[in-house]
Amino acid sequence: MCVGLPGRIVTMKDGMAVIDASGAKREISTELIENLEPGDYVMVHAGIAIAKIQEEDDEETEELLEELL
Repeated sequence: MCVGLPGRIVTMKDGMAVIDASGAKREISTELIENLEPGDYVMVHAGIAIAKIQEEDDEETEELLEELL
């Protein structure tokens, strides 16, 4: 089982992005997904964006994580 965390892309440059994941800034690779822009939401696993998601998916995931913790 893998656990992915959602984040919103803040900046991008040369296949890398800085995301905001629940207030924490992280640098990730965006090499696997085309056509990403700042403001897009992605699911991240092991420092790599693995899927583009909708803002609603991000909000739902954050709510579920808060319930678990």
